[in-house]
Amino acid sequence: EGGHLIFGLATGYRFVSFRVGSLTLIKEKGKFRFKRFSISGTGGQCLMSPPDIKDGKMPFVLYNLGGSIMNAAVGALFHALYFICPNGSRTAPFVLLFAAVGFITAVMNGVPMRLGAVDNDGYNALAISKSSEAAEAFWVQLSIVGQSARGVRLKDMPEEWFRVPAEESMQNSIVAVRGVLACNRLMDEQKFNQADALMARMLAAESGMAGIHRGLLVCDRIYIELIGVARREAIEAMLTKAQAKYMKSMRRYPSVLRTEYALALLLEKNAARAEGIRAEFEKAAKSYPYPQETESEQQLICLALNKSRRRA
Repeated sequence: EGGHLIFGLATGYRFVSFRVGSLTLIKEKGKFRFKRFSISGTGGQCLMSPPDIKDGKMPFVLYNLGGSIMNAAVGALFHALYFICPNGSRTAPFVLLFAAVGFITAVMNGVPMRLGAVDNDGYNALAISKSSEAAEAFWVQLSIVGQSARGVRLKDMPEEWFRVPAEESMQNSIVAVRGVLACNRLMDEQKFNQADALMARMLAAESGMAGIHRGLLVCDRIYIELIGVARREAIEAMLTKAQAKYMKSMRRYPSVLRTEYALALLLEKNAARAEGIRAEFEKAAKSYPYPQETESEQQLICLALNKSRRRA
């Protein structure tokens, strides 16, 4: 992640947040603050606001591959140190181990591949390189991150950022993220019918959408069904074993907690469990890096509660 930061700053990006494990340093309204946040399948993340697009181009290779370059450099450094270790030194095996870890992580991050629900840096760089539309989608994605760090909600950001790409364009994983963000904005606007229709279309299509985004879209569809006609068979069809496992792994994510709350309250009719989940949400919200996102989710929790009271 330090590599992303260094090469990002060198190519015109601006710092937004830096996460190791769940500890996150974020620049919030001009001030640095520590928050708690994690994404299943990732050990850290460096997010930066992008430079302007010039002549239809923007720098993205060094920012995306900076981590792999840094891993390889650290591996090379420890490999060199190994050869100057005295014969029989007890530190030599550890130095060689650090060298191996550096090279292995460089390959794992740099060679394009999908690791579980997330894409690695090499995969992202390759996806961006394939078209100007992908580069624009990458710029939009990071611009939204920058606006979020300033406390702006999705519904208040420029509408053109949330244009839904053509279905064939979303074969590209980076372009597909733009479609996911359009769904997220509709949820923030509480335009549930439009959001559900778009999510259903995106989930049914063959696209490059990452597993983490698929799981979150299914979460949103479950919530919409719960506050709508609440057909048990429809909810159970979406709440597969794989989806339940995914939601468990993303337990502290605001939209997942919101959906878990609605499930307990509107499907299970278990008010006590729902209140326990709401308490979890409030605790997680205190350290979540983006308070405007938890504000949006809090409104959806209140909407679920009001639906429960009207149905009682």
